[in-house]
Amino acid sequence: MTTNKNLYKHFDKQDTFSDRLIFFLIHFAFFLKTYKNENNSKLLQEIYDFNFRQLELSLREIGYGDQSINKKMKDYINLFHSIISEIHFWESYDKNEKIKKISLFFDNLQKIDYLVEYFDDFNIDLSKKNLNYFLKSVSTS
Repeated sequence: MTTNKNLYKHFDKQDTFSDRLIFFLIHFAFFLKTYKNENNSKLLQEIYDFNFRQLELSLREIGYGDQSINKKMKDYINLFHSIISEIHFWESYDKNEKIKKISLFFDNLQKIDYLVEYFDDFNIDLSKKNLNYFLKSVSTS
């Protein structure tokens, strides 16, 4: 979903790795928020752990050293928890509040309205599907 070119069309300049990661983390935050319940907690923890392990591996592939990776990972995990906190009551926010929430994470966007509509639609789409919809093609071996 983060490869959707329309997400990036309102950037003032070329999007960066950080911008793409923020989009991923926002999507992931909505995903966890939607499917969080006692029945899914262990599975969602595994998905969370997997995603952040993959992020760490990606940083290593880019060429960051161990100290840099530890700092970056701490920053990204803090950012992710900040995103979760900001979108927790997403459905109860009006459009202006949603714009403020999304604006917290991007400093080089011309137009945030599009993203608010996009994440409203994404959130609704998630609520119409069960967790197994996203896991049915994932191997457990």
